[in-house]
Amino acid sequence: MASENVKEFTDGNFDAEVLKSGQPVLVDFWAEWCMPCKALAPTIEKLAGEYVGKIKVGKVDTDSNRDISIKYGINAIPTVILFKDGEVAAKFVGLKPERDFREALDAAAK
Repeated sequence: MASENVKEFTDGNFDAEVLKSGQPVLVDFWAEWCMPCKALAPTIEKLAGEYVGKIKVGKVDTDSNRDISIKYGINAIPTVILFKDGEVAAKFVGLKPERDFREALDAAAK
C-alpha cells in the first residue's frame, strides 16, 4: 500500500525510520480489511505529496506489525500519529477531515 511518497513502516524499521527521523513523521496505522482506512488513504497520499521534504509519511499494517501497534496503544483504526523528535506530537483516531491533519502538520513543519 506504500507509494512514491508514502513509506511502509514495520516493526523492524520503525525506530530508524520514525523515531530517529530528522523530520516529523506522519504514521497511518491501518489494515487491509478496514474500510475507513481505505477511505482515508487518498488524504494520506495527498498530504504526503504536498509535504515532501518537510514531513515523512508512512503506513503501518497493524495485522503484520503487532509489536509497534501494541506499543502505541492502537486499538481502533484508522489511527494516525504524528511523531516529532521521536515523540508523539498528535494522535488522530478514526476518520478525520484533511484540515485536522494539515493543522498538526503545519505546526510540526515549523
